[in-house]
Amino acid sequence: MNPAGAPAAGWFPGPEAIRQAAERLDGVIVRTPLEHDARLSEDYGAEVLLKREDLQPVRSYKIRGAYNKIRSCTEAELAGGVSCASAGNHAQGVAYACRKLGIRGTIYMPRTTPAQKFERVRAIGGSLIEIVLTGDVYDETEQAALERVAGDDSVFVHAFDDARVIEGQGTLGREILDDAPGPIDFLLVPVGGGGLAAGVGSWVREDSPSTRIIGVEPAGAASMRASFDRGAVVTLEAMDPFTDGAAVRTVGTLTFPICRRVLERVVTVPEGRICSMILRMYNEHGIIVEPAGALSVAALEDLREEIRGKRVVAIVSGGNNDFRRIEEIRERALIHEGKKHYFIVRFPQRAGALRQFLNEVLGPDDDITHFAYSKKTDRERGPAVVGLELKDRAALEPLMDRMKALGFFGEYLNERPDLMRYLV
Repeated sequence: MNPAGAPAAGWFPGPEAIRQAAERLDGVIVRTPLEHDARLSEDYGAEVLLKREDLQPVRSYKIRGAYNKIRSCTEAELAGGVSCASAGNHAQGVAYACRKLGIRGTIYMPRTTPAQKFERVRAIGGSLIEIVLTGDVYDETEQAALERVAGDDSVFVHAFDDARVIEGQGTLGREILDDAPGPIDFLLVPVGGGGLAAGVGSWVREDSPSTRIIGVEPAGAASMRASFDRGAVVTLEAMDPFTDGAAVRTVGTLTFPICRRVLERVVTVPEGRICSMILRMYNEHGIIVEPAGALSVAALEDLREEIRGKRVVAIVSGGNNDFRRIEEIRERALIHEGKKHYFIVRFPQRAGALRQFLNEVLGPDDDITHFAYSKKTDRERGPAVVGLELKDRAALEPLMDRMKALGFFGEYLNERPDLMRYLV
């Protein structure tokens, strides 16, 4: 059940509603810092400021919308508790609100949710929260949740497509403008279902119309970009769920028209570059970000020429990264950077073939990280799947030339995504 008073067609989050949301959130959320990042600023020739929503009590901005929605409901509406569907961060916001307000909650999460997020939700919500695992991606989980709650008395707290949730996220835009050292030229906002972009964008578009607001999506789950291109909400047929905090097949019916109004455009970032930025943020800045949290910072590379000499704010939207995923993150990063490559290598079935490959094909800085081979005595050559880590991208072409010249080359698997998914 949802409270009465759903917004009419053409609804747009107004400044007074966002101010009221900020009052409800007072004492509940942290006013996260807007930090100047000297290293990123030097690298991109711009003044880069990071809005650190990873420092919220639940390590993401989602607490803003979830708490504002629940706190806006009456006691009668909340008598049956609340429910939600979430890939992790929204669930933590709802769990936090339930514990703070003493309300029962049922949280539906995908079966593929990283263990770190699942465990955090349980720890935050305690005995007030029931977790139900269903579906493999957010959209499947949401559909299952809506079917199950259709007949109960709980208030469904949507992850993004709800007026009070959008207004809660809008408080982040208000803080950014209040804390900025001067006019903001570019604002980079991560986009999943569009709730953050709609809320932040509505405040910034009204209060700072010269700011260019750019939405950022993962390339493998670019549902808002596809909807912008079509001019209507699009449901993706296929999706890469890696960037779980921003991977949705269908954006919101409320958020889409607002995002069209407030965003200059939507850009996409490949998942490999997101992984590279996760590692860079940790190694160089000491900041732990999840894939969705790295989105806006990872977009700086494509915008390098536009932002030169400008003031840029990038929202670091979340820090709920499960370090059990670190090997996958590193692997994707190395492939994106051109340092990790997979081949089918055809070894002559004779003594000394492997030694020749090691001595005459591999370079001095090349490292074998994967090797799968089975000798076939009835064949002239036996195929092996070999993974190699190179010093840099420039070493690939000479390596392939040596493989071909000596008769070892079979196939370059990095260009075969249908096969690479079995390796990465």
